[in-house]
Amino acid sequence: MFDNCTSPVLASTLDGYITHLGHRAFHIKDVPGLPGGRNAKDVDWINHLRSSPEVWIFVTGDSRVLKNPAERAALRSAGLHGFVLAPAYQKSPSHLIASTIVLKWPELEQFTKLVAAPSMFEIPIGKNTKLKQIKW
Repeated sequence: MFDNCTSPVLASTLDGYITHLGHRAFHIKDVPGLPGGRNAKDVDWINHLRSSPEVWIFVTGDSRVLKNPAERAALRSAGLHGFVLAPAYQKSPSHLIASTIVLKWPELEQFTKLVAAPSMFEIPIGKNTKLKQIKW
């Protein structure tokens, strides 16, 4: 799930790539059954993903979600894997961000299998860079 701090283009691009792998990618505005859709507060979408029978990860462009005590507590209790786009993405065009996420998808997927949830990683910009675990 891509939150409001990301472009819907990122979700649709990744969805096109991972559907054949049996996965789906949604922008917050398209998350099935999410009350409020794009207008859902962070705590609301976090709780929605927690109560869903599917396994979810989320991608955000704003690390402030880790600084708000209520959101941070909700994330920890939800047991989600989260990925934060590095600040350098703020100045990058959507097509480069989308291509980087598609390129790094196998690594993201591997981390969600190897690291127990809840977890948070930063997705650095650049092809040859590694995900960086965020201590929170």
